[in-house]
Amino acid sequence: MASIKTYGKISEAEQATLDARRRARKRTVVISLSSVVLVAIVVAAVVGTSVHANSKSGGEPGPLSTSVKAVCDVTLYKDSCLGSLAPMANSSGDVRPEDLFKLSIQVALEELAKAAGYFSEQGATFDNTTADGMASTALDSCRELLGLALDHLNSSLSSSDASSVLDSEDDLRTWLSAAGTCQQTCIDGFDESAGAIKENAASHLKNSGELTSNSLAIITWISSIASSIKLRRLMSLADPQHHLGRNHHHHKVPEWAHRKERELLQSSDLRNKANAVVAKDGSGKYKTIGAALNAVPDKSKKAFVIYVKKGVYSEYVRVEKSKWNVVMVGDGMDATVVTGRLNVVDGTPTFQTATFAVFGQGFIARDMGFRNTAGPAKHQAVALMSTADLSIFYRCRIDAFQDSLYTHSNRQFYRDCSISGTVDFIFGNSAAVLQNCNILPKTPMLGQQNTITAQGKMDPNQNTGISIQNCTIWPAGNLTDVQTFLGRPWKNYSTTVYTRSMMSNIISPNGWLPWVGNSAPDTIYYAESQNYGPGSNTNNRVKWKGLRLNLSTKEASKFTVKSFIKGDKWIKPADVAYNPN
Repeated sequence: MASIKTYGKISEAEQATLDARRRARKRTVVISLSSVVLVAIVVAAVVGTSVHANSKSGGEPGPLSTSVKAVCDVTLYKDSCLGSLAPMANSSGDVRPEDLFKLSIQVALEELAKAAGYFSEQGATFDNTTADGMASTALDSCRELLGLALDHLNSSLSSSDASSVLDSEDDLRTWLSAAGTCQQTCIDGFDESAGAIKENAASHLKNSGELTSNSLAIITWISSIASSIKLRRLMSLADPQHHLGRNHHHHKVPEWAHRKERELLQSSDLRNKANAVVAKDGSGKYKTIGAALNAVPDKSKKAFVIYVKKGVYSEYVRVEKSKWNVVMVGDGMDATVVTGRLNVVDGTPTFQTATFAVFGQGFIARDMGFRNTAGPAKHQAVALMSTADLSIFYRCRIDAFQDSLYTHSNRQFYRDCSISGTVDFIFGNSAAVLQNCNILPKTPMLGQQNTITAQGKMDPNQNTGISIQNCTIWPAGNLTDVQTFLGRPWKNYSTTVYTRSMMSNIISPNGWLPWVGNSAPDTIYYAESQNYGPGSNTNNRVKWKGLRLNLSTKEASKFTVKSFIKGDKWIKPADVAYNPN
């Protein structure tokens, strides 16, 4: 917080007035400079369109090329941006930054559709390039992941058509981040395959990955310029009917969050008002969770409550992407338990090992347990995976060993949960906040070290990371001879923040572990702020450029529920306890 400056003897009210005036002058300067930059770009685009229309074929490129270049300069892959946008912009005659952004999504979508077609149509040929069975199952994962990526790009395109991109900026960055994550997960799925099959997969996703990243960079740039100015009229569509020919659904806060139906979720009698009841003893309509999920209407805008009575359910559960706004409530994290044991060692790619996998947006789980019993020797074996946007897990237990909780993508919130594991047991590339949770490292294989997190942010413009807030890190068993680290950087922009959490003495004085070698990329963002307990002492932490200790209040506030995942819009109506700040 800035210190208060005084000028002679003035009252607090007078001082506040002076400070307000100084802040207003500063804002005016920022707004003026930002306005000049943005208006100059828009004017250049408009002038460029006019000049281009009057230029002769084969002549020197007009200012239009300059306007496209200005947008492409903010991307990581400038050549692919210029090559993909310039021809389309030249033919469209309308090249405002917002329109260039929409065009960038369209070209990414078309390129990804080609890649998805290859993985589908050439699947048999692709499989035959290697003799090991892991490649075949990894290919299955790829097909699903690319379908999810296409959904996210379609959602982004629909949203950018429907309104000003500034009105949907957080959604757009989330879905574009998720689209990129899905493509990378497809490639990573071939890590265990023999030969050059991973390189083959990566080569077919290179163009779509770069174009997706370009779209993300452009919306991030537009948002950063407009964040301090009010130019929504300038940036809004001149013709609300103008679109690029797509009419796909896009994610949004569920309708029940704004209607009286949300009172159902706030009822203490939630279990008795469930739409479906699951019970192993036959006292409910369904004996399996999967059967109850089949009864959920597709793309429902209303909450569908499934009550799962106490018992151990040995089944692999998938909340499919068409099952929206499912609320699943059990009898307690140790009473209603879903269990499985799929794992990488036995031939299942990490993405498919989850005992409980959530794809449908708006999912809420309360008082449930999710378990993978494969054991530490089986390596990656996920208990719970969520790739669902706006998903909430409240008073749940997630228990496995390596890779227990897969926070794959989109926006997620965990409150009052218990999460246990050994290696990288909280991992993924979502925007996830864990609040008031118990984090419980377990005994790993002989010679292994525990790492709590492995965050997978791979693009600086992704709005992803793991924020661990007001949690307790405590050993689950005897870890006297085991070193436990707060995390290690899975990808180059790995982002993990611990704030106001209790760290027991099991945390290594170094704090963090390299993924390879002796250091970490300078581009990571790791932070510790206002933690306590014997493991929170930062005097001997690793000396990494990307590690920040003792964040300012302003910087730490970027990783709160309110700022990081915009939780006020979708967590509060679900009647889940949370602290926005």
